[in-house]
Amino acid sequence: MNHPTATAPDLVTGLRAVRLWESIAVAPAAPVQVGVQAAGGCGKTTLLDELAAAYRAAGVPVSTSAVGVDPETTAVIVDDAHRLDDSALRALRELTRHPRARLVVAYRPWPRGAQLSELVHTLGRTGPPVVLSGYTPDDLAARVERGLGSEPPAEWLDWLLAQTGGVPRFVEGVLADTAPHDLTRRGVPSRVVEQVQQEIDGLGVEGRACAAAIAVGAAAHPDVLAWLLELDPAVVVPALSAIRASGLTDGSDELLPLARKAAQLLTPVDQRLRIVRKLVRVQLDRGRPVLGLLRPFLESETAATADDALAEAFEQAGVEAAEQAPELASRFFDAAVSAGTPPVRLAARRARAAAIAGHFDEALRLADAVIVDETVPDRALGVQVAASVLAHRGLPARSAQLCRWSAEHLRWPGDRAYAAVSLIGTGRLVEAEGLLGAVTDPGPPTSLSGSTDQLVDGLRESITGSAVTALSQLTRSASLAEPVGGATLVPDTPAAIATLAALHCGELDVASSVVGRAIEAGSGGPMLAVRHRLLAAWIPLARGDTPAARAALDAAVCSPDSLQARDRLLATAIEAGIANRDNDTTALNAVRGRARQAIAEHPADLFGLLALGELAVSCARLHDQDWVEPHLRAAFTLLGELGDPPLWSGLLRWKCLQAAVVSEDADTARTHVAALEAMAAHNPMSAAMAAAAKTWLGVLAGEVDRGQAEQAARGLHAAGLTWDGARLAGQAALRTADRPTMLALLECARSLQGKPARPRAVGEQGEHNLLSEREREVAELVLSGLTYKQVGKRLFISAKTVEHHIGRIKQRLGATSREDLLTRLRAMLDS
Repeated sequence: MNHPTATAPDLVTGLRAVRLWESIAVAPAAPVQVGVQAAGGCGKTTLLDELAAAYRAAGVPVSTSAVGVDPETTAVIVDDAHRLDDSALRALRELTRHPRARLVVAYRPWPRGAQLSELVHTLGRTGPPVVLSGYTPDDLAARVERGLGSEPPAEWLDWLLAQTGGVPRFVEGVLADTAPHDLTRRGVPSRVVEQVQQEIDGLGVEGRACAAAIAVGAAAHPDVLAWLLELDPAVVVPALSAIRASGLTDGSDELLPLARKAAQLLTPVDQRLRIVRKLVRVQLDRGRPVLGLLRPFLESETAATADDALAEAFEQAGVEAAEQAPELASRFFDAAVSAGTPPVRLAARRARAAAIAGHFDEALRLADAVIVDETVPDRALGVQVAASVLAHRGLPARSAQLCRWSAEHLRWPGDRAYAAVSLIGTGRLVEAEGLLGAVTDPGPPTSLSGSTDQLVDGLRESITGSAVTALSQLTRSASLAEPVGGATLVPDTPAAIATLAALHCGELDVASSVVGRAIEAGSGGPMLAVRHRLLAAWIPLARGDTPAARAALDAAVCSPDSLQARDRLLATAIEAGIANRDNDTTALNAVRGRARQAIAEHPADLFGLLALGELAVSCARLHDQDWVEPHLRAAFTLLGELGDPPLWSGLLRWKCLQAAVVSEDADTARTHVAALEAMAAHNPMSAAMAAAAKTWLGVLAGEVDRGQAEQAARGLHAAGLTWDGARLAGQAALRTADRPTMLALLECARSLQGKPARPRAVGEQGEHNLLSEREREVAELVLSGLTYKQVGKRLFISAKTVEHHIGRIKQRLGATSREDLLTRLRAMLDS
């Protein structure tokens, strides 16, 4: 026999609960004996109300008691059976003896007396209980969408699920009080506070005390709570069971976030402080964090008022906040001062917190005050802060001066090494050697000292010795620094310097590995996070993968205005490099002003050469290189003082050669070619650049040797200069008068860019037929970056004729602007 179907009400969720409702709605006369178990707020009452409604709709009377009930005619639906006395529970057990009884009994997991246990056992003979829990993510999404009338934001749903644990009571409390667009900006909804208050009031004295302690941050463990609250453990165990049964906790006995906040609001501050005093003392004695325990007290006006017992804890919380939530650090330090900590003791830590938070003016002001005050206990920390901020702002010489002074007067781990690094970075190798030679007591062999020793050794080797050895030492330095993470402020990280060295000698895989591990380890802390991500963005740029470089740049820089000089130089160079590789003159023009500012505010140093070289090429593309020439001269002077180390000078020479090629300045090009040939034996990339440099001279003169050009282009590609290799092949193709050579080199360029070979048959079909052969030649030359005049010279036609060709192409392709035209041409010719 087929039964009619029924659809459960929206608020009935969970597979077994839905099936129970459906079975009753379809066959209300059928016998039912089932238990419903759930913690508070998980929907027992809602389910029972809907079951009662289904029975009544079928004409079946419903009773909430088994006393005096005819089981043949009446359904018995009982809520909160855990609250019933023994006689009522015995009556329910008696009802289960009737074969036609319709009985639904709901109860919490605790308390579970003997009579209720017997009843649950008896009901279980016909099947397991229906266990209700919180909304699943799908249930929650459906419930919220019904309430709002539209699909809620995914982030908001994630927040709601995390805060409420999906407990229906709290979900409904939030929905009644808060809209999705402003949820995260509000406190605990008043309805949720009332719900938590109701549950806590029912816990008894011991249960309320335990709930307050857990809300403050105590572990939900009987021994911990018994010690903390001075209670008998035998009393704490049932109190914890009551809290679990109330629906206020998650599966790990932690209070749900909204329940915790509500419980904190409901507990007087003085009571919370009494608990916190004992907890933080234990945490401090064990070297464990206290930030989570004390953070709620920042919202209270009574926090840390003349309380010596908490002064040390607030100070430690400020130190922890500097790493995790730097904007809060100063507030914790203020609380520590209010609690009795002398302000002078916190001066250096305030400076450090300000630096990590990005408040560099304040950090320098505070650090300077610390350095000159001999009564401050952490003057070396003040030097660390000032030296790091100055390096961040593009003042490496001043940073070196501070580190050197600290090495002679104060000593902090790494000060002498970082003084040497900054001295070498500004071309003062002899001074660095003298400083390092004066060391008599290197101090204990820690991870930090081992890292800085390797850093200095690797940097010196990169100047005077082997690229392979230097890169190995610098990579080991970065590895040793990883356990330190962001605990120590430094002017630069070993990972950043190792990555720069790897980029300068074409070891892109090494660069990617080193900087990736630094990002994961948080090396250098928040101050160096953007620097590492910018260096990571340079790797796809070097490979010519501009979409990946753009995505990485956008991920690294949230607000360009917030960047300091060193990061701004790097970010601007990446942006210009992307525009240059995409032949996007509009974007190059847009970055011109920022490039001038970035170079002007950052004096030449060893670690900024990568960016300077990229900007030199971009300036040449804009015919605006006069203003960058003084900075290039300063850079080559610095390199000369270091003995023109190939590892650091090779790539800058190469970029300057590219700028000369763009400007068709053969004399300047020959100067850079000679320098590159002199350093060809230093490392594989130097050899590839030297070979390619000689080829470029021939290309400039219109003398293209196909074999030589292909070999040089592929050598650049193999050395990590992917885009440069493709550009050399492409430009050689466009400057040869021999058509087979041109086609072969164009295909070489395409293959180096990872593009499939393009068929060039005379009868080729599709959109390629939109352009004549001459128009295709003009289009390819324009896309390569040549001006109309240069295109005309190459094709033996006038610039005006080139302009007419471009006008016809634009009309034929339906382009609305020059940028649109270039985009369409690039897509068509690359297809």
